Amino acid sequence: MIVIESLSKRYGTTIAVDAVSMVIERNSITVIVGTSGSGKSTLLRMINRLIEPTSGRVLIDDHDTEGEPGHLLRRRIGYVIQGHGLFPHRTVAENIGTVPRLLGWEAGRIRARTAQLLQALQLDPAQYSEKYPYQLSGGQQQRVGVARALAAEPAVLLMDEPFGALDPIIREKAQDDLLEIQRKFNTTIVLVTHDIDEAFRLGDRVAVMSEGRLIQYDRPEVLVTRPADALVARMTGSAERAMRLLSLTTAGEAALPLTASEVGMNGITVPTSASLREVLSELLWRGSECATVVDGAGTPRGRLTVAAILARGRPA
Repeated sequence: MIVIESLSKRYGTTIAVDAVSMVIERNSITVIVGTSGSGKSTLLRMINRLIEPTSGRVLIDDHDTEGEPGHLLRRRIGYVIQGHGLFPHRTVAENIGTVPRLLGWEAGRIRARTAQLLQALQLDPAQYSEKYPYQLSGGQQQRVGVARALAAEPAVLLMDEPFGALDPIIREKAQDDLLEIQRKFNTTIVLVTHDIDEAFRLGDRVAVMSEGRLIQYDRPEVLVTRPADALVARMTGSAERAMRLLSLTTAGEAALPLTASEVGMNGITVPTSASLREVLSELLWRGSECATVVDGAGTPRGRLTVAAILARGRPA
């Protein structure tokens, strides 16, 4: 768990971050979003003390980060930046093994960890370990950057606009990779972006910042349905708010109970994991009013109607 208490950063008379407090749960993804100059990257870099706070403190698993040298703190916190930042003169394997070597890991352990991470990121170790960054695509370089940040088995991974330089198709794949990595390694991730869609897609919780202050910090669906102020409402998009809300709710969460006569009926089925937006699109495409929600074993778990989905899309 990361606890941020009244964290501030001042440069002369300029306040970059203004008394921000928040709790980041273990094994979660927290996304910090805001416009340029809102203080989001400064806040992120104070977690690993790349930027020293003016006041306030950061606790990681109840330990005040001020209590250890900054360079040692950073060795146990993964850090990924936009454009990956790989060492061009080192191979993929050498890049990934950078921090483990600094920590004195044995060569065999470094090789095993490198292979594990490359496989997890769908890069064949036999094919990619000895390549240099210039021999990789932009998406592959980004994945190697993530692997390097995770190499020393950090409990915390900080990411500063990690996908900003990627084209839309590669960016979506990189986001999928990140979600899979988080599920596999249970890493606590804090990610900065200016893209609210990316924030909603990745974040268990989203922090909205403006002019150095934390405006709202909550689950994506709360930001959509109960924005704290006009700024948050504009960021979440008033015209698209209903569709965002449907994208954040699964069929399993919204399914209505099946009546006795409906159990076993044939017709359209949708998985519990499908979003309401996906279910609505399917129903409209097929010209149907109702679908049965089924689990992974094909067992009916409820039903959804067009009317019920549209009702869920209207924020309270």
